[in-house]
Amino acid sequence: MTSGDIVQDSFLQSVLSASTQARLDCESLIDLTERSAVSSSQSLSADTKLHLSRQQRQLNSDLASLRDASRESIFEVRMTKQSTSEARQEVDRLHLHLQNLYYEERHLRGEIYACESYDHQYQQLPLIPLGEFLELQPEHKDNNDEKSLMFARINHELAEREALEEQRQGLLKTKQSLITDNKKRKDDLASLDKDLETFIDAAKPIQKLFEKQY
Repeated sequence: MTSGDIVQDSFLQSVLSASTQARLDCESLIDLTERSAVSSSQSLSADTKLHLSRQQRQLNSDLASLRDASRESIFEVRMTKQSTSEARQEVDRLHLHLQNLYYEERHLRGEIYACESYDHQYQQLPLIPLGEFLELQPEHKDNNDEKSLMFARINHELAEREALEEQRQGLLKTKQSLITDNKKRKDDLASLDKDLETFIDAAKPIQKLFEKQY
């Protein structure tokens, strides 16, 4: 596997290509320099000098391209680090927000469970059995909503208790009226007893008179 197979970025591929070309030009210049050094006892021909000059200019051009690519790559690395840092901060922010949502979800589930398991007072009401209620209120037989059905049963129980309370108040009034009548009659009887005693006491002289005559 070559470096070209590993590196997929186009800019890095161009840097690798420039680096490879600079290496080849450098090796060519070294080879040419070594061959020129072997024949240093002889003066270099104009063509050899020209070739060496061209090779050196080409190498300088390659090195300049590499320096430009190096500066650009450093800039790209800095930009990548900055964008990576910003992306990491955003990921951290989203992760924290997600954790807060999980916490809120657990809290809400706990509240829902507490509400569902709460032993409310209405559950302890002595309501009539559901079957008996549906017989008394057949319009609720097709009602599948447990909540509205419970409201209907509670309202029915309230109406029944209000009716019983009204009857009780009526009976209390009747009882109080009877108590008042009985008291009046007792008072009348007591008054009658007193009148009878007075009458008997007044009649005693007459009774004694009759006893003397007969």
